[in-house]
Amino acid sequence: MMVSSTFDKQRMKKRLFQTIVFLLAITFAFPQSRKTASTAGDSIIPVGIIRNISDSALLDIIQRQTFRYFWHHAHPNSGMALERDNTVKAEYYWDFINEADDEPNLSKDEFGPDACATGGTGFGIMATVVAVNRGWIGRDTALRRLIQIADFLTKADCFHGIYPHFINGITGKTIPFGRLDDGADIVETSYLMMGMLAAKEYFNGNTLPERYFQKRVSEMWENANWDWHTKNDNKLLYWHWSPNNGFDMNFPVYGYDEALITYIVAASSHSHPISADAYTNTWVKSASWKNGKSYYGYPLPLGNFDKGGPLFFEQYTYMGIDPRKLTDQHGIDYWEQVKNHTLINRAYCIENPKKYAGYGENCWGLTAGDSYKGYVAHCPQVDLGVIQPTAALSSFPYTPEYSMQALKHFYYDLGDRIWGPYGFADGFSETHHWYAKTHLAIDEAPIVVMIENYRSGLLWKLFMQIPDIRAGLKKLGFESPFLQSLH
Repeated sequence: MMVSSTFDKQRMKKRLFQTIVFLLAITFAFPQSRKTASTAGDSIIPVGIIRNISDSALLDIIQRQTFRYFWHHAHPNSGMALERDNTVKAEYYWDFINEADDEPNLSKDEFGPDACATGGTGFGIMATVVAVNRGWIGRDTALRRLIQIADFLTKADCFHGIYPHFINGITGKTIPFGRLDDGADIVETSYLMMGMLAAKEYFNGNTLPERYFQKRVSEMWENANWDWHTKNDNKLLYWHWSPNNGFDMNFPVYGYDEALITYIVAASSHSHPISADAYTNTWVKSASWKNGKSYYGYPLPLGNFDKGGPLFFEQYTYMGIDPRKLTDQHGIDYWEQVKNHTLINRAYCIENPKKYAGYGENCWGLTAGDSYKGYVAHCPQVDLGVIQPTAALSSFPYTPEYSMQALKHFYYDLGDRIWGPYGFADGFSETHHWYAKTHLAIDEAPIVVMIENYRSGLLWKLFMQIPDIRAGLKKLGFESPFLQSLH
């Protein structure tokens, strides 16, 4: 479709202005001194106009500006990650299968401006480790924020040491996710603990702040009663428990999906671990665990979704767990799983059977996120023409060449529509001329962390060297080069 000449002139003026601002700001993009680095998160880099920067410099810009969400948009009282950066009603759509519906079945919940995300906070803590290691913020500055979060959580609602999905950042009280979901969420807590344990491993010095933070994390780790969620019989592991409703949600943590890390963390506890039987009975023996089919020539070992489910399945767990050469007693190669699921997702977008505008080799990535119909778990089975930048960018360790192609397209070609002070907006649909104005914690942090795992393996090294985690992986029958010393 042709654009008007007036619109074209306006865009040219806008780009000229952005170029001037870029030239003024680029000096601050790559601080040379530790003093500058301690406040580097204050710099906002405008959308990319100049194309002659290296891939490494571009990755610096993307990671650093995305991290700003957790540094500048954290809850002022708790320090935790806010669930999103808008306070309008969030609409949730979890009907993965019924793609024939013209209008998805939406339910509306208003969580409010103080809704802090337990899992998003864990992810944000991992992003904070990246920020310190990259020199964007100082070590002591980061520790103050982490201690603020840990101190708040010691007084916030938790149930047998397990936290709810959302916490009010002022009161520390549970914000119910649903009528029955008003208590412990073992999956979200596993994300929180992944971040806390990784940070404890990084801030491992003997300074007073580091020792204090280590103590706080150790207390959380000791108090978390993962086994409570098996109803003490080790037959199944349940996602939710409520002091008002008990196990009435009756929602076992079936696989394969984003919750593999939950089993690993829960089995790794030395105070209240789950048994290997709970993992086998609920996860491995579930009807949705294995796939075994091939799509576009790529075999997909796990998951019952046709052409794979949303890509966050291959990102949340593997922010800490290194899938390279990771196998299990059932013959699953987890590197094959994460890489092929990503390649299948991209191949589907290139095929583009619904003929959506924009889809192609440089524009791909279906995962859960905001859309013009609300929050949707996008995947080949539920394709509404919406691309989430986090899908391709958080896949950098698996598909670096293709992820870089997507990154450059998002930044250079679409940046004037989707780039902002917290990095890329949550989603966009060129078919529907819709571009999100929102950012979500659980979509922002994986971009920072997974790009870093591609660049340096930082979070993989930290998390996989934790003795408890290594013991938990071994207990569940996993094999990895990190576990060789346990033989």
